[in-house]
Formats: sequence, structure tokens, C-alpha cells
Amino acid sequence: MLGSLVSSRQIPGVVVQAVSIIVVALFFLGMGTYGLFAPAALIRPFGMVADSAQARSEIRAVYGGFGIAVGGLLLTALADLGGTRTGVVVTTAVCLLGMAVGRLVGRAVERPAGFYPVWCYFWVEIIAAGALLASLR
Repeated sequence: MLGSLVSSRQIPGVVVQAVSIIVVALFFLGMGTYGLFAPAALIRPFGMVADSAQARSEIRAVYGGFGIAVGGLLLTALADLGGTRTGVVVTTAVCLLGMAVGRLVGRAVERPAGFYPVWCYFWVEIIAAGALLASLR
């Protein structure tokens, strides 16, 4: 069946593209699930405390619900229904790059204590955005 969709020379590229999208989708799904079920633990490495129901609800929404939605969109983009793959992938990559830029602005304003968590996630965002954009080739 796959042979009818792509030639044998295209298969390795198609697999690499799909794997890139799946890996980033799994990252978002993992972050989202963690955010829904352990909101206080998710933000603890950043020196933040979720000490109210409102704070935990916000974390569940922004990290949890949003992460699961983006991960789900990326997985559905693999099917490219209605030609949505490029739009979903580019949008997600731009969001990741926006997060990385926010970390750079934070660095210009004040100095993070160490590599983890700020710079670790900066590089995760840059690499994930690059992998998504490369998957469109």
C-alpha cells in the first residue's frame, strides 16, 4: 500500500519526516499529560509554586490542554487531510520559535541560574522547530 503512495526512493525521506513530526507530537502530548495531572510538579524546576486552585487550573490549561491539543494536531497532520500538514507543522514550529525568543528576551532582562531548565528547553524548542520545518522538504 505504501508503495502505491510513494516511490522506493522517497520512502526513507517520508519516514524521517513522519518520525520528526511524531517525536515533537509525543513531546507535546507528554508535557500536556504531565501538566494536566501534575501541574505543580511541572513548573517546580522553574522556581514557581502553584499554591492555589486558580494557578493549577492555569497550568492545566496552558501546559496541559494546549500541549495535548498541539500534539493531537501534529499526529492528525500526518494524514494530511485536506492539505493541513504544512499549516499545522509551520504553525507549531513558529510557536516553538516564539517560545525560544521569549527565553532570549528573558536572558536579556535577567540571567537564568543555570542550563536547566531555561536553556535546556530553549534548545528543545529550537531543535523541535527545526525538525518540524525540515519535515516539510
